[in-house]
Amino acid sequence: MGVTIKDIAKEAKVSIATVSRVINNKEDGVGKDTRENILKIMEKHNYVPSSLARGMVTKKTHIIGLILPDINNPFFPGIVRGAEDAASKYGYNIILCNTDDKEEKEIEHIQILKEKSVDGVIYTSTLEDKGENIDLFKKYKIPFVSMDRNRPLDEVPFISTDGEMGMYKVVEYLIQNGHTQIAYISGKKGMYAEYKRLRGYKKALSKYNIPIAPELIKYGDYKISGGIKCMEELLEENLKFTAVASENDLMAIGALEVLNNRGIKVPDEISVTGFDNIFLTKVTFPKITTVAQPTYEMGYNAVELLLKIINKEELLCQEIILNTNLIIRNSVAKL
Repeated sequence: MGVTIKDIAKEAKVSIATVSRVINNKEDGVGKDTRENILKIMEKHNYVPSSLARGMVTKKTHIIGLILPDINNPFFPGIVRGAEDAASKYGYNIILCNTDDKEEKEIEHIQILKEKSVDGVIYTSTLEDKGENIDLFKKYKIPFVSMDRNRPLDEVPFISTDGEMGMYKVVEYLIQNGHTQIAYISGKKGMYAEYKRLRGYKKALSKYNIPIAPELIKYGDYKISGGIKCMEELLEENLKFTAVASENDLMAIGALEVLNNRGIKVPDEISVTGFDNIFLTKVTFPKITTVAQPTYEMGYNAVELLLKIINKEELLCQEIILNTNLIIRNSVAKL
């Protein structure tokens, strides 16, 4: 059995409260010599204070929960890295939770994080979430920041990118290259990200007086399989289009796979664009024109915003929207 705070106090001939003050870097009530003696005893026994025990004194565990829907999606590791770097800077650790886009797993993770007494949670909702899980954070009184996919109906802290402008830019680029028949592979209906990007697609078409054709809009699931399904539907319905704008890169890769398998040349016959700028878009053939989202900054800023809320330095309803950039590669042909 390891050394406890009680053992340290006994050897130092001080109270447990005094040792606790040293552990938590509290200056009051502890002399310099006493502090140094306690630290030497802790070092001698390789004593590492329990975060739970420390939390009982400070009312903080210095742990943040990060709930993501699909860690296999290359979009999310940048967010994780940014969040970890920010958390480390401020003396926090992160518990990473993957929900597999299942709401029941999300509920389970929220309950587990509550049991771990985390100081707060950064939360990217599942595909099916309708706000019920946000109610859990409020019920459990856990500070949280909602991120990326769904904009909560209530005024709660939220961080995302300007998906509408990002999609507008890439569709405008297609139009400037002579494309007027542009299909669209969307994410699942009803999501904030889906709504904003689809709005950007329609806004670009409207600006250039191009009629919006509902039959050219197909709905996927942000996965490669969704892109495959949507592209197969477009081709099997014999719809006329010279380009397809995809709401994320994985679905663009799925669409590209179908076109390559059918011997349809990209971009000579059909141009393809994505959204996210995941690393895979640099190694596909052809390399995919896409929209870069600042995922690292999203994760980093989400942690900083959450810590301000935890420390009551920030309003609970703050919204942060980051800019996107068009990345031009060679999956778009000029007509």
